Amino acid sequence: MAKFLIVGLGNIGSEYTGTRHNIGFDVADELVKKHGGVFGLDRLAEVAEIRWKGKILVCIKPTTFMNLSGKAVKYWMDKEKISLENVLVVLDELALPLSKFRLRPGGSAAGHNGLRSIEEVLGTNGYPRLRFGIGNNFPKGKQVDYVLGKWKENELPLVRLKVEKSVELIESFATSGIERTMNQYNNLDFTL
Repeated sequence: MAKFLIVGLGNIGSEYTGTRHNIGFDVADELVKKHGGVFGLDRLAEVAEIRWKGKILVCIKPTTFMNLSGKAVKYWMDKEKISLENVLVVLDELALPLSKFRLRPGGSAAGHNGLRSIEEVLGTNGYPRLRFGIGNNFPKGKQVDYVLGKWKENELPLVRLKVEKSVELIESFATSGIERTMNQYNNLDFTL
């Protein structure tokens, strides 16, 4: 049975709940909830295992803080014997508007500390990632406040819709592969 590692990036601690930077955790939570799974605390991460159409999805939310995410990813890849192409990292992306997300088979960290850590530990940037657009509507010099800030009330309905669509994308990634999933989802523009 094919196995996948779904990595939601975020920071642990209640002060980060509901922030833009924690959207990876939110997507992982929704995926696990939809499939009746429950996260439990394990080595370097909260972990849940779910099944979908004959596939095993090991879902993790690293407990290492964002800039050390690579340690958790490497540990769970090795422990579960999951190949690089079957890893999917879900993260926030400033360079994409809130109406978009983008699935890619690899690419640069583009200043994202979570991706930088994963790249350093794995020695490659050739792993799939889902970049969840959070927009960049902040004044100069306020990027950190924006990323670590909570969603605005008027953004939440669109965020919830995109989280649901992200779960569908992950299911498609596991069953149909990355190429078909990119073709199906990358050009979508989400509005309410």
